[in-house]
Amino acid sequence: MKINIIGTSGSGKSTLCRRLALLLNVPAIELDSLYWLANWQGSTDDALNQKLNTALTDAASGWVLDGNYTRTQPIKWKEVDMVIWVDYSLPRTLYQSISRTISRIRSGQELWENTGNKESCKNSFFSRNSIILWLLKTYYPNKERNLKHMTNINLRHIQFVRLTSPKEMRLFLRQMEAQIAAKG
Repeated sequence: MKINIIGTSGSGKSTLCRRLALLLNVPAIELDSLYWLANWQGSTDDALNQKLNTALTDAASGWVLDGNYTRTQPIKWKEVDMVIWVDYSLPRTLYQSISRTISRIRSGQELWENTGNKESCKNSFFSRNSIILWLLKTYYPNKERNLKHMTNINLRHIQFVRLTSPKEMRLFLRQMEAQIAAKG
């Protein structure tokens, strides 16, 4: 199965990606880890597309991909079976993002392997490039865009799943576990 998990920053895409990949026994691929280079430099579109093509080709039998990056949609949705939209409320998403950011600042956790990129209080809360500011600026435009994707007749070949609460996510995961168990 080939799945792309989309949603606003801080919504829980990466967590769901890892859980589903483990459940399905397929690679978890994080678009942010393909995009970000050392010193917070982003990959060019060509480089990102090449890395994404390689990652998806290497995992040809199945994968769970975490990330939006609309410009990669022709690549990632070419063979995708399911798109899961984590669409929690703005207050919930903002809370999760702030909590995650504070935890990462405290731990000094490197965000993507071999980049050295770590969140700081200054960059996370007091910068034009703040992830919190990004969330606030993109939340409603992302929602509008994703609603259009779900109703686009040219995307009928894709199964869209919209999860609007942690309870719905838990139920979805239980249903996936049951389907896998039934296949045996």
